[in-house]
Amino acid sequence: MSDINLQDWVGRKEEIQDCIYPTPAKALALTLNDRDFAGKEGDPLPELWHWLYFLPLVARAEIGPDGHPKRGGFLPPVALERRMWASGQLTFHQNLWIGEVVTKTSEILKVAEKEGKAGRMVFVTVQHTIGSASGIAIEEQQDIVYLPMPKQFVPAAPNPVPEDLEWQEAYPIDPVLLFRFSALTFNAHRIHYDINYASEVEKYPGLVVHGPLQAVLLLESAKRNNPDRRPASYRFRALRPLFDFDRVSVCGRPNSEGGHELYTANTANDIGMQATLSWR
Repeated sequence: MSDINLQDWVGRKEEIQDCIYPTPAKALALTLNDRDFAGKEGDPLPELWHWLYFLPLVARAEIGPDGHPKRGGFLPPVALERRMWASGQLTFHQNLWIGEVVTKTSEILKVAEKEGKAGRMVFVTVQHTIGSASGIAIEEQQDIVYLPMPKQFVPAAPNPVPEDLEWQEAYPIDPVLLFRFSALTFNAHRIHYDINYASEVEKYPGLVVHGPLQAVLLLESAKRNNPDRRPASYRFRALRPLFDFDRVSVCGRPNSEGGHELYTANTANDIGMQATLSWR
């Protein structure tokens, strides 16, 4: 499909309504090994956990070979084999509450083609606004990238985490964690649980740690290390994939604006995801 056709998707909108049921939130808390999370009706939903809701519900017959929904629908049918969530930015205006009915309005802001080391890339930028009867709670922008299928895995150049960290915590990763997070977010992308597909088709050396999972781990780590503060805005960007065999750590350091720079790191201490957090 030509680029002119792809531009026809710019401005496309959709609206989804859901309820912040307690069970998905409790299940994520236990998946993250948090046994103290009550998750009862009327409690605030932790930041980013809205990703457990508004899920892409499609029939099995509508699933593509990679496990994602087939091309087309709300997102444009980009004719490149690989797709992933490259980056995101969020502003938290107020809490979402467990038990309340919420609405997400989405709009495709931009479709842009670039040429990179891997060849042609297409970036799709989507804006989400999430709120309830109380008003807007979250504004979120996602950048989704489409890439050609590689002939082999080429690791990114070394990019170690900074030395002046305020904290660095080990976070064990295993296939069960990846499977549970995939299930909770209804993400059937096979790179996260099907080692044969991940290695033979998309040429990864192991199961890939979800970008959204890394973003959640970083924000939860920052909140643990700053228990009296609440997030105001959050930006994250994936720099290199992390795998189930990596010794993953989550790290943070203060920045000059009163917030924190956050990083996931692999076995070699190279950055997997980089994020910036500002506090209220």
